[in-house]
Amino acid sequence: MRQHFNWQGGNHVELMVDGEAFYPVMLEAIAEARSSLLLEFYFVISGKIVDRFIEALSDACRRGVKTRLIVDGFGARLLSRVDRQRLQAVGAELVVYNPLQLNKLTRNFARDHRKLMLVDERIAFIGGTGLADEYWLSERPGCPWHEVMCKVQGPVVADLVSVFNQLWFRCTSQRLSPPSPQPELGQAMAKVTTVQGLYQQDIKVAFLNHVNQANDRVWLVTAYFLPSFSIRSALRKAARRGVDVRMLVAGPYTDQFWVYHASKRYYRRLLNAGVRIYEYQPRFLHAKVGLVDDWVSLGSCNLDHWSLRWNLEANLEVMEPELTVQVEQLITRDFEQCSEVTAESWARRPWHRKLKELVWALISQIVLKIK
Repeated sequence: MRQHFNWQGGNHVELMVDGEAFYPVMLEAIAEARSSLLLEFYFVISGKIVDRFIEALSDACRRGVKTRLIVDGFGARLLSRVDRQRLQAVGAELVVYNPLQLNKLTRNFARDHRKLMLVDERIAFIGGTGLADEYWLSERPGCPWHEVMCKVQGPVVADLVSVFNQLWFRCTSQRLSPPSPQPELGQAMAKVTTVQGLYQQDIKVAFLNHVNQANDRVWLVTAYFLPSFSIRSALRKAARRGVDVRMLVAGPYTDQFWVYHASKRYYRRLLNAGVRIYEYQPRFLHAKVGLVDDWVSLGSCNLDHWSLRWNLEANLEVMEPELTVQVEQLITRDFEQCSEVTAESWARRPWHRKLKELVWALISQIVLKIK
C-alpha cells in the first residue's frame, strides 16, 4: 500500500546537531511519555546508549505507556539477546523487520533504514541517527559520528505515525488505531516523504523537482555518494545554469570504505559541470540533508542507489525561514571543516587511487544490478 502525504502548516521543527544534543532530548521525551512510544530504527547496537534507552523505555512501560519498537534484521544484528529480553520482560513489543535468512537470497537486501521516534503521537523525532555509541560515546578516532535529528510537533506528526502504523501492520498483521489529528503549534510548512522500494520513491522525486526548479543553490549533504543517473544529471544541469551546487560528502572517516572509493567515479563530470565537492575531514559525516533555495529535506535517505532500490526510508520536507537559516549555518560551518576537491586537483591524483576507484566502482555496479 502506497502512502502519499500532503503539505501541512502549523508545525514546529527544531534542529538538533550530534548525539550530545539530540539523545538527551529524546530520553527526556521518553521520560515524559504518558500513553504511547513508537520507535523505528535501523542501526541499533548494544552499548551505553542502548542501555540508557532501555532503562528509559522500561520506566515508561512500568508507568503503563504502550511501547512498540521496530528494528531492522541486519542493522540491529548486534543488539544482544539479553537486551531484547530486557525490553520484552517489561512489556515492550519488539518486532524485527526482515530477519536475515539464507533461503531469502536477495530479499535479505531489503532493509528498514528509517529513524523515527514518536511520543504520545504528538512529538516526533526524525533524522539519521541510530541507537548506538558511535553517535556519542565511541572511542574510534574521528568519532563520534556527525549527525542531525529534528524534533517535530504539529499536524505532520500524524503522518509520521501513519508511516509507523503501516509497517507495524505489515510486520505483525496487527492494525493500530489511526493517529489523532494534531493541533497547530508553529509556523513551519512540512511534508512527509518516503521510499518504499524501487517503484515508490517520493523522496527522490521531491528532490529532483526542487533541483530542476532551483534558482540560487542546491546543497546536498550525504554520507554515501552513489547517486542515480537522474540525480547526477539534474545536479550538472543546475550548475551549468548558474545555480550554486555543492556536495558535502564523507571524507576519509567512513564505515563503508568501498562506497568512499566507488563514489569517486562520479566526480569528474560533476566537477567539470561546475559542481563543488567537499569531503568532510574531522570525523564520519553521517547526516542526510538537502537544502535547495529555501526548501529543506532531512531524514534517513542518502539518495544513493541502495537507499532508493532496497530500503524503507523516511524524510521530512520543511519550508520555514528560521529552520532554513539554521541548516544553512550548519552546512556552512561544515564546509569550513572540509577539503574541497577541484577539477584540477582531481585530474592530478595518482594512478593507484584511480585504480582503486575503478575496482570498487566496477564491484558496486555488479552489486547494484542484483535483482
